[in-house]
Amino acid sequence: MQELRNEHVTVRIHEKGAELVSVQKDGTEYLWTGEKAYWEEHSPVLFPIVGRLYERKYRLQGQEYVIGLHGFAREKIFTLLEKSETQALFELQEDEDSLKEYPFHFRLRIRYRLEGSCVKVSYQVENRSEASMYFGLGGHPGFCIPMEEGLEFSEYHLEFCRPCRPKRVQFSETCLVTGQAEEFLLKDGRRLPLRHDLFDEDAIVLSDTPGEVFLGTEKGTKGIRFFYEDFPYLGIWHTTKAEAPFLCLEPWLTLPGRDGVVEDIAGKEDMVCLKERETLQKSWRMELV
Repeated sequence: MQELRNEHVTVRIHEKGAELVSVQKDGTEYLWTGEKAYWEEHSPVLFPIVGRLYERKYRLQGQEYVIGLHGFAREKIFTLLEKSETQALFELQEDEDSLKEYPFHFRLRIRYRLEGSCVKVSYQVENRSEASMYFGLGGHPGFCIPMEEGLEFSEYHLEFCRPCRPKRVQFSETCLVTGQAEEFLLKDGRRLPLRHDLFDEDAIVLSDTPGEVFLGTEKGTKGIRFFYEDFPYLGIWHTTKAEAPFLCLEPWLTLPGRDGVVEDIAGKEDMVCLKERETLQKSWRMELV
């Protein structure tokens, strides 16, 4: 376990999955604590796919591969490359097991950096193969709600930084993409009041949002300003059909697979393609209020 600290924020990161497991400011824990009754993770890294694929399978160059929900990075032990009081850099490369489900040589680096009251999470993906590499990437941080005693989940809301007309990606009953999208209405074009039954059919995944959203309540003083400009999709989720005391804000670069289709990932339109020795860099950040 690695700890970063400045005068405002203290975070802890586990080498397994290079996963944030604690984000505290002024004695308040903002990151979901991983209670088994609801969801045991905290902020997993989604790589090399986001979500799930039909029958957990995909094709590449005539071969078929099996890969699980959100890929394997969250289960792997990362190597700590650099560490200071306010930042840490972790790395994951392919291994014997990963090559069986994802036949690419890669380098995934994740840097955590404290900047005042902000925690910045940066990803760098390098293709170390001799052919083009296809992958998905995303974050999955969960946040405690309520953040203060005496408040309820339903007293919180999400509010985008400016009016927008997001589209909601439509999913099948098995959480696979249908290829359809519909307008997702917001109060005054900006606000989504929270209630538990919003997630009875699983995640809400939006496109066409402005890349910044505030999670908070008018009845309290604590909140989170969440920035995800590098990511075209925002997933919003908590455990389905439950009064779960947390909310995930998930910056996604790509989408799950289509229902009824074993995808050829070289032809899946939203997948990232890196040519030999190319790299991709993306980041998101949270500001604790």
